[in-house]
Amino acid sequence: MRKVLIVSVILALLFSLTASAQNGEGPKKLEPLPRDLEIQLALSALPPHLRDNATVYVLNPDKGFEVARKGTNGFHALVARTGDDTFRGTWPLREYRDDILYPISFDEAGTKAQMRVFFDAAEMQAKGTPPEELKKIIQERYKTRYYKAPERAGVSYMLSPILRTYVNPDENENIATANVPHVMNYAPNVSNDEIGAATPNPEQLRYFSQHGRWPDTPYPFLILHGPHGYMVQFRGVTERDAITKEYEGMLVRLCKIKEAWCLPH
Repeated sequence: MRKVLIVSVILALLFSLTASAQNGEGPKKLEPLPRDLEIQLALSALPPHLRDNATVYVLNPDKGFEVARKGTNGFHALVARTGDDTFRGTWPLREYRDDILYPISFDEAGTKAQMRVFFDAAEMQAKGTPPEELKKIIQERYKTRYYKAPERAGVSYMLSPILRTYVNPDENENIATANVPHVMNYAPNVSNDEIGAATPNPEQLRYFSQHGRWPDTPYPFLILHGPHGYMVQFRGVTERDAITKEYEGMLVRLCKIKEAWCLPH
């Protein structure tokens, strides 16, 4: 009788686990981009003269980021599906979004410091870490200086013609698809006042959310204040339009995959 009871308990547990898996409990795995498209999108973050010899990563949803091509010029490019701005603000990360598209690149200094957050987040997400727990872990790592500031001045290029991420993550979790090629210089531990930054006002942020671009080319401003701060400089209308035209085919492919990846008109 005892053996029958034990077998019954084991079978019940197995049934429960199987049912949980079938019901999709726990974080869902991301659907990867086509490999050639992901590589092209990652490299679009860089200026043309740096693309050929840059290191490129692709996302393995079961493991995290993996090297797709080893480069030689010290620059590294990837497409994050959970960006570092996910971990800003006090709003809870209740689920992993499947529509974030975050092409970004780093020089050597940024690769050693800033890029680690993207790699750690992707790896923990792949392992099934619940989203709210992941946000707490990353925020705690920032707080305890587990993630070091860049060791020198440097640059992160985000020149891609498409970016889908949070509009103002310090305040809320609103999302927009945008056409805003820009360059970010590391600016650890400086304030907006110290660099004379022109932080976007609510009206500008509202326009950005609705149209996926700024009403006018903004002056530089700071994001991610503290050791991991950046000073952001956006490209002008002429440069933006040229980049968009260069990647027309890539943008069409992305739009066909997911409606949220269609640039707003």
